[in-house]
Amino acid sequence: MRRATSGVLRFWIVPVTLVLWELLTRMTESPFFPPPSRIAGQFHDMWLSGPLSQLLLTDAALDTFGPSLGRLLAGWTVAGVLGIALGVALGRIRGLAEYTDPVLQFLRALPPPLLVPIFFVLFKIGTPTQLAVIVFGVIWPVLVNTTDGVRAVDKGFLETARVFQFSRYDILRRVILPSAMPKIFAGLRLSLSLALILMVVSELVGSNSGIGYSLLYAQQSYDYAGVWAHIVLLGVLGLLFNALFLVAEGRVLSWHANARRNV
Repeated sequence: MRRATSGVLRFWIVPVTLVLWELLTRMTESPFFPPPSRIAGQFHDMWLSGPLSQLLLTDAALDTFGPSLGRLLAGWTVAGVLGIALGVALGRIRGLAEYTDPVLQFLRALPPPLLVPIFFVLFKIGTPTQLAVIVFGVIWPVLVNTTDGVRAVDKGFLETARVFQFSRYDILRRVILPSAMPKIFAGLRLSLSLALILMVVSELVGSNSGIGYSLLYAQQSYDYAGVWAHIVLLGVLGLLFNALFLVAEGRVLSWHANARRNV
């Protein structure tokens, strides 16, 4: 009971903020800052007024969410696979990191939105360009965290594996990757939030579908309540993705949490 009460009290700021927001926006009557009640109504009309057979999602929601979530998950998955593979190589191959570090740091400093014209030339307008933007911007947290995690593997574990004559593949699969997994998951979690942002950015230019395109259309139509509804939608998606990722992380890394408790 005490835990439930403390959990509810932690979110007291949410209703207080909404009430203050509602009062202030109605007092100022600014078209750029509609009240939360109007934003909620717009949110419902745009995406949550569909039939029960579609889980209340409207046809517009299905047409908008599908392409965006597909690009987000595809780009995040590709970036995760590439980041883990390159991170393991940089962490284990001597000298490779020293030769490639200047190039990687240079590429890492480039803002992905500024590379959109280059991606247009390389991949043409469409989904390939949008995926390239997401992958390029998302790969770095995974790459850096994987490299650090691989380098931090306890040498005693590696020596023990060699004593038992583990093959290189077995050492990688049974020693290196499990030891680096907490850092890898930290990088994947950071990259997931970045993927959501870059998904919208990639859809603002040269796209005819998706959340970013819908947001741009609402802005150009001076539908400010619709713009705020898109912002709320992105916040809800961010919370949902983070919650789902934490559940998956807890299941995969349950052994790590148990080991820390026993230490």
